[in-house]
Amino acid sequence: MLKPLRRVPLLALLALTSCGIPATGVVQAGGPASGTLPQTPVYFVEKNGALAAMPRTTELPGDPEAALRLLMAGPLEGEGRLGDLLTEVPGLPTSAALPTATAEAPGKPSSDALTVTVEGSTMTIELPPGMDTLSDTGVRQVICTAAAAYRLTRPSVDAVTAEVADGAGRRIRGSDEGCPDR
Repeated sequence: MLKPLRRVPLLALLALTSCGIPATGVVQAGGPASGTLPQTPVYFVEKNGALAAMPRTTELPGDPEAALRLLMAGPLEGEGRLGDLLTEVPGLPTSAALPTATAEAPGKPSSDALTVTVEGSTMTIELPPGMDTLSDTGVRQVICTAAAAYRLTRPSVDAVTAEVADGAGRRIRGSDEGCPDR
């Protein structure tokens, strides 16, 4: 009589594991769960002329070029303490909005695109034609925004030096020393 009693736990286990729910593969449901979206500081100008860093959501944290595109999109309505931030950096000219490959250099952006090249803690920022009238404040906005983005993934870097080449070929050197805290 002991044999039938030994089968009872095995039958109960089989009954519980086969409850009629079919097995499925991996179901794609978007990106990984996250508490916050990645952000990068973008520097705008307050009415008193001081720079102020505003956090902006980005898909490319640590990418100076992506941060500069956010800067060139301008401040958002209601952004800042009083919602009155300004910018002295014009938007990208429409011909430079998307980098395109050229016949001479396939896979490389054309010369009318915004580009940022980084070597160590030095970056070169090439602005496209049409962006040739940057004020000193506009240059500071560009340098502070690009350097802050770069530092997101390299926090131990000391001062970041940048050379901004505007659309007219003028080159201005500066660093992120003196940029307001984020």
